[in-house]
Amino acid sequence: MILPPHLSVRDGHLWIGEHDTVGLAERFGTPLYVTSEDRIRENFQRLSGALTAHYKKVRILYAAKANGNLAVFKTLASMGAGADVFSAGEVALALASGMRPESLLFNGSSKTPSDHALAVEKGIRVSVDSVDELRQLDAVAKEAGKTVEIAFRVNPAIDVPTHPKIATGLATSKFGIPAGQILDAYREALALENVNPVGIHCHIGSQILAVEPFAREVEVLIDVARDLLDIGVDPAFIDIGGGLGIPYRRETDRAPTPEDYAGAVMPVFLRGIKELGIEPEFWVEPGRWLVADSTILLTRVNSTKTAHKTFANVDAGFNLLIRPTMYDSYHEVVAANKADAPAVSEYSVTGPICETGDILAKDRMLPELAAGDIIAVLDAGAYGFAMSSQYNSRPRCAEVLLAGKEAALMRRAETIEDLTATMVTVPWQE
Repeated sequence: MILPPHLSVRDGHLWIGEHDTVGLAERFGTPLYVTSEDRIRENFQRLSGALTAHYKKVRILYAAKANGNLAVFKTLASMGAGADVFSAGEVALALASGMRPESLLFNGSSKTPSDHALAVEKGIRVSVDSVDELRQLDAVAKEAGKTVEIAFRVNPAIDVPTHPKIATGLATSKFGIPAGQILDAYREALALENVNPVGIHCHIGSQILAVEPFAREVEVLIDVARDLLDIGVDPAFIDIGGGLGIPYRRETDRAPTPEDYAGAVMPVFLRGIKELGIEPEFWVEPGRWLVADSTILLTRVNSTKTAHKTFANVDAGFNLLIRPTMYDSYHEVVAANKADAPAVSEYSVTGPICETGDILAKDRMLPELAAGDIIAVLDAGAYGFAMSSQYNSRPRCAEVLLAGKEAALMRRAETIEDLTATMVTVPWQE
C-alpha cells in the first residue's frame, strides 16, 4: 500500500505525523477522527503556489461543506483562505474563524429569505442561482437599505468523469442558469437598484480526476465574460469552483497534481482575459483536495466472523462515514496496530448500523484480525464527519487535531444526553 507522506509505519504501528495512531485511540477512544493541521497547511500552500506561479490575483475559497470543524476553518483562515459557504451555519463558522465577509461567497440553489438577509447584513457576496432568487435578493436588500454584490452561477452543461450525484455542471443538474440564458439574467440584474453584478461563478463537480473539463469550463466562462463586457459588466472575479480529485486508490488512481491543474486552466484563463483586456481575480473553491487526506478515522474491531465471507465488525459505521454506502466510494484501510504484518486474509470491514449496506471497506486483504485491533480508514477528512449523523441513536464521535507533537480535541464526542438535549416532551405525554 502506498501511504501519503504524512503517514508512516514505525515499530509495527501506523503513525500520522509525530503521533502513534494506536496511542491516539487509547488516549481519546474510538471511533475517532484524527486530522493533521500540518497536512492541511501543506496542501493549501501547494495549491496556492501552483496557481499563483501563473497569475498573482488568485483567491482560494475553502469549500466549507467538505469539513465544517471550526479548527479546520481557523487553520485555513490563518493562511489567507476565504470560503464557499452554503448555509447560515457555514457563514457563522467562517466569520468565527477570522475570515472576512468580503472573502466569502454565499452559494446554493435554494436559499431562504433569512439566508439573503444574512448575506446583505454581513456584506457577503452572493452567487445567484436563478432569476427568481435575484428578485428575492433585491427585495431583501432594498428593505435593508443596502446593495449586495452578486455573481450568477453559470450551468456550463459539461459532463465530467465522476459520480453522477456530485456532477454539478451537467445540463440536467439543479445548479445554475444555462450559459445560453445567463446574459438575460445579468441584464435584469443591471436594471435593479439593490444588486450589483460583479462576478461570474461556476462549479462542475467533485472528485474529478482529469484536467480537461476544468479547461473547458474556463473557456465557457471567458465567453460569458466577453458577452458581459458588451453590456457594461467588467467582472471583478471569475470563480471556477472546485472539484479537483484525490487518489483514494493510490496504487491505481492517476489523480492530477495541483501543477497539472494549474497548467491546464491558467493558460486558458490568461489567454482569455488578455484578449478581453481585463484583469479579474481568479477564484477557486477547493474542499476535498485541501482536507481529505489530512484525516483518518480510527475504529476498533468488536468481533470477527466468517460466513459467506469474513467480516471485521468495527465500532464505526456509515453514521460516521457515509461515502462508501452513499457513493460506493473506496477508502484504503490499514490495521493500525499491525501495520507491518503480512496481509493474509480477506475481510469486509463492517459497522454497527442496522443496514446491510453498512460496509466501510469490501474484500480487503489485511493481517489476521481479532477483537481489539485498530483499523485506520484513510482519506476521511472530506465529507466524513461533515456528513455524519446520529442514525440508530448513536452519538457522533470525537475529532482530534494534530500540530507537530501536539494533539487536542477539536470536537468532543457526543453523549447519550446530547441525543435528547433538543427533544421536548409534548403536553399530552407529560
